Amino acid sequence: MKEKVMVFGSFVVDLMSRADHLPKPGETVRGTEFNTGPGGKGFNQAVASHKSGADIVVVTKIGNDPFGKIALDIAENIGMDKSGIIFSKEDSTGAALICVDEKTAENQILIVPGACNTIKKEEIDSIDDKFDDISYVLIQYEVNQDANEYVVKKAKEKNVKVILNPAPYQKIEDAFFKDIYMVTPNETEVKGLTGVEVVDLETAREAKDILLQKGIQEVVITMGVKGAYVYSNGEDMLVPAYKVDAIDTTGAGDAFNGGLLTALSDGKDLFEAAKFATAVSALSVQKKGTAISMPTREEIDKFIKNNN
Repeated sequence: MKEKVMVFGSFVVDLMSRADHLPKPGETVRGTEFNTGPGGKGFNQAVASHKSGADIVVVTKIGNDPFGKIALDIAENIGMDKSGIIFSKEDSTGAALICVDEKTAENQILIVPGACNTIKKEEIDSIDDKFDDISYVLIQYEVNQDANEYVVKKAKEKNVKVILNPAPYQKIEDAFFKDIYMVTPNETEVKGLTGVEVVDLETAREAKDILLQKGIQEVVITMGVKGAYVYSNGEDMLVPAYKVDAIDTTGAGDAFNGGLLTALSDGKDLFEAAKFATAVSALSVQKKGTAISMPTREEIDKFIKNNN
């Protein structure tokens, strides 16, 4: 039986440029393309989860401005539950400045979080009922940390499992992790969390042990083309990545996290969920953009069938 889930996090508008190489400090580079579109880790992950089949509500905060309207329009167009979106009277909607290297698909991102960095406890309380019928809530670090802490507290009270995608990495006191059920860092983030440089199964296990000591119960470490390390209930494995020709890797991590949430809401165990999430990520990097690049469930199922 499908369970309802929540993504709590950021919405920003992506201001994306492309060039034949990324600028060095002090260098001006002529771009080849410029686009705007919906983004922010929270919103990206929510769209990925919704399009891949989850019954999901997105919770974020936007300004009363044209950028905020983009969030509402996208959610409405794809049929995603937007009843958890909070509106700010004072702050503008955030923005992300993204530069993509056309040759390598690598990127640089600068984020101005705007309204989603000013989420208040009373605003979260105003959507308290959204926590009543969910099994998981997925959070990140692109909103103000006191809001994350309040969501974790509320989730604990409602017996909701919290998945933390610790991105972009920031140093947080260990006390925060005692009520986190699962973490999904990449190689950079896991090094910040544990001090371990994860390059293979052995170092992934070393990092996992440190994360478990913090009170976390399940661990997924994404390792780019090497795949994802998964630990659950005393067992672990390295889930291989699909080999695809990447056009734009900007939303790969968000696609993975959204897909993981969907698979868990479908009742899959963590190992099967990670395999599904890897397919979602592989499909997303074959298109330009972030939220707009997220694949549908039909595309995902077809891809898995054709590549297994």
